[in-house]
Amino acid sequence: MKSIFTDKLIVPTDDDLKTALGETYNLWQFIAAYAHEQCPKATDEWKFPGEKHGWSFRVNDKKRVLVYLLPRDGFFKVAMVFGQKAFEAVMNSAVSDDIKQELAAAKAYAEGRGIRIDVRSDAVLKDIRDLIDIKLKY
Repeated sequence: MKSIFTDKLIVPTDDDLKTALGETYNLWQFIAAYAHEQCPKATDEWKFPGEKHGWSFRVNDKKRVLVYLLPRDGFFKVAMVFGQKAFEAVMNSAVSDDIKQELAAAKAYAEGRGIRIDVRSDAVLKDIRDLIDIKLKY
């Protein structure tokens, strides 16, 4: 499933995001704000890698992406990539077993292992905060 925003010429606005995400908009705002609280020098960026994926939002920490926020219809996905040390920290953390299993099953690339988490309610917020904290340590 790709972004709900697929027109390369139209960068999504905050109003577009509110409309697309509906009740999950506040969760998007919370996650982005949390990333900035933990990494005050972080920058925000909308990217359009191509029509296959559409627009995505990134919170960047210097040279790397801290967290990707991927808008969908009525919800969004959080995507993160973990290097080996961060992966090991996640596996030894209090993060849910479902997330650990998905991350362990992910293919390891040079930049690390990636995971995408559907955000449809606040049930996953604690895990996402923990993942952001781990990402920043490694």
